[in-house]
Order: sequence, then structure tokens, then C-alpha cells
Amino acid sequence: MIYDLAIIGAGPAGLMAANRAGELGAKVIIIEKNRQPGIKLLLSGNGRCNLTNKIDNHRILADCYGNNGKFLLSGFSQFDAADAIAFFAARGVKTKVEDNNRVLPQSDQARDILKALLADLKKYQIKIKTDSAVKKIVAQNNKIQKIILAKGEEITAKNYLLATGGKSYPLTGSTGEAYAWLQKLGHTIIEPRPALTPIVLQERTNKSLEGVSFKKIKLTVKQNNRLIAQENGDIIFTANGISGPAAINLSRLITDRLSSDTAIIVDFFPSKTESQIDTNLRELWQAQKNKTIKNSLTVLAPTKLIDVALKSAGIDPDKQANVVTRAERKSLVSSFKGLKAAINRLEGYDRAIITKGGVKINEIDPKTMRSKIIANLYLAGEILDLDGPTGGFNLQICWTTGYVAGDNAA
Repeated sequence: MIYDLAIIGAGPAGLMAANRAGELGAKVIIIEKNRQPGIKLLLSGNGRCNLTNKIDNHRILADCYGNNGKFLLSGFSQFDAADAIAFFAARGVKTKVEDNNRVLPQSDQARDILKALLADLKKYQIKIKTDSAVKKIVAQNNKIQKIILAKGEEITAKNYLLATGGKSYPLTGSTGEAYAWLQKLGHTIIEPRPALTPIVLQERTNKSLEGVSFKKIKLTVKQNNRLIAQENGDIIFTANGISGPAAINLSRLITDRLSSDTAIIVDFFPSKTESQIDTNLRELWQAQKNKTIKNSLTVLAPTKLIDVALKSAGIDPDKQANVVTRAERKSLVSSFKGLKAAINRLEGYDRAIITKGGVKINEIDPKTMRSKIIANLYLAGEILDLDGPTGGFNLQICWTTGYVAGDNAA
């Protein structure tokens, strides 16, 4: 049988593309090397599936993806965040909006999103071959002729879509093998790197703060005192570094800019100036002058942070509050506003939520997601050099590019 569309990859982008093409009456087959589709989708949002971010303005939404975000503007005009919410609502999936415009299933279950996508496969009689690894893509005269599977079977179609994802979570089958296929076909691959991943620190400061979380702090990364990146939000200190939304989003901005002199500065009180904190400390110690410094500070910060800040400032924690010098007070303020640690590295693909890098986007038509190099090839999802912060932005890439690809490749 010659299919209208053969899709490699049964992740969110591949499933969305299949459903749109099937809706238009195309004969579609999906090839998936895992034994079941949507494995990584089930893991998204710690199993809750943050499926999109409810930003209605396309330009504001595109800006969230950085320099490459404008590539998505045409796609957003065809299928945006509101369309994604409506798509799943039409399939019985109720959603809710949480902080920072994050949209999740009301059930907090990623499997409800996957179930809705798989129901459409059945509805549109889309064939899915699981446990079927691709061995080779055969191309001639700038067109794909067929796909040869590892078990020897050959798949032939009018059009082909690669939606294989990147290299994050390799245990789910995301090994990045499609990059080599695409390079052989003539595409340029921007070096893949793990992104949206915890940050590993060199100092042991993080060990002292292990398990402590902080809300609305500010992270700044510098190299030789030159600003590299900043991020505001929530963090948690781990055994070897920091994690949480702010740290993870920051990792995406610095993944290709790390060097031996890269340092991170944590501002635990970004809403207050150093002068304001200094005033707070003077008033606090005046009211509690007979207490030790450590005990007096418990109204301002967690005990573990107090210990670290006092050590960083070189202040005896058992010193009486009424004998603190001005210089010691200033030093403590600096510790609260700028605790510094050297960055060792970022965690690897096994902890990364996404892959940064991929197929160079100027080799893809943003209006159709068709390759400008291979006439009957389309690409969608994480395989592309597109990435966004946490909060549903990366799944929206999959929904948008998958829908557009399916709409045009049918």
C-alpha cells in the first residue's frame, strides 16, 4: 500500500499531525520504535502534562521562544494555544489554568491527553506500527522513496514526516538518531544540547541548603563579572546544585555559554534593595537586641539560609544582635542579596526536559513545515531548532508544528 503520509514518531507532534491528516481524509501510517505511543508525553509535567500556555497574543507568545520564535508566527495563525485547548475540549478533556498561564488537564493526568489523541487514530483509521525501528530512509532526486524498517519491511508514501523528538529522556527512545538521517538528506543540524535541566554547582553551599525551596528569588549568571542571563522564580536546592522552575529555565539560556569562570548569584530578596534590607536588620536587632543574631533572623529567612548567609558574611551566629558592627551588617545584606557559587555543569539528557538545537529552521517552510531540501519531507516537534521555557511552551511547539505539517502533508 502507498500511504498519503508516513510519520516516524508517535509523540505529541506526530500524533497531532496524524490526526489532522486523517481528519482531512488522508491514509496515514505512524511508525514508532517503542512498544507504545506517547511515552514521553506521559512523563510531561511530572505526569500532569502542562499542555500549553494561555497567551493569546501571537507575538508575545513567539517572543517566549527567543530569537527563533518568529518562525512560529505563521503556525500560530493556523493553530495556537487557544486552538490546542479547544482541540482537547472537543475530545472531552477539561482543562484548568494555573499560575503563569499554565494550562493542564483538570484531572492532572497526562494519560487523558494521550487517550484523546489515540482515540482520533481509531476514528480516522490511522495505522500505527509500534515496536518498529527505522533502519534506513531511501531518497533519490530530492525525494524520499521509502522507509526500510529494522525488521525488513518497507513503507512507501507520497509524503513523510519526521517527528522523532530530540535526545532528552533517552530511556524513552529519544536517542537523536534522526539527526544523522537528516544530515544525509542534506539538512543542517544545529548542535543538540540538553536544556531545561538542573544546574550543578561546584561549591558545597548547596549541600548546606539541600531540600530548602525558595519562592520568587532572582538568579543571575555572570562570566568575569559580565552579565550572561537572569531568571526570576522558584528554586529548590538539591544535593549537588539547584533545580526548580527558575533554575531549569535559566539552564536553557546558558547551555551553550558555560565556561570555567561561570558563576551564579542568588538574590533571595529581589523585591527589596540592599538599603531596605539593611534598615530591616537594624530595626529587627534594635527590637531583639538581647537575642543571638541567628535566633533573631528566623523571622526573615529559613534557618539553613541564615546559617549559610552568616558563614558567608563571616559573622559568629551566637553573637548578640546589639553588638553587630555596621560592616558585619553590610556583609550579611550582601550575602542575602548575592550568594555566589561557581557553576560546574548542567545535568545531562537523562534529566533534561527538552533538547536545544536540531534542524536549522531556515531550511523549513514555516507556513507548511515542509523541507526546502527534500520535496516530500515534513518536520515537526522537538527535532527542530525551536525551544521554549517551562510552562507548556514546548508542547505547544509540538501541537502547532504537528497540526500544520499534517494539514499540508495530507
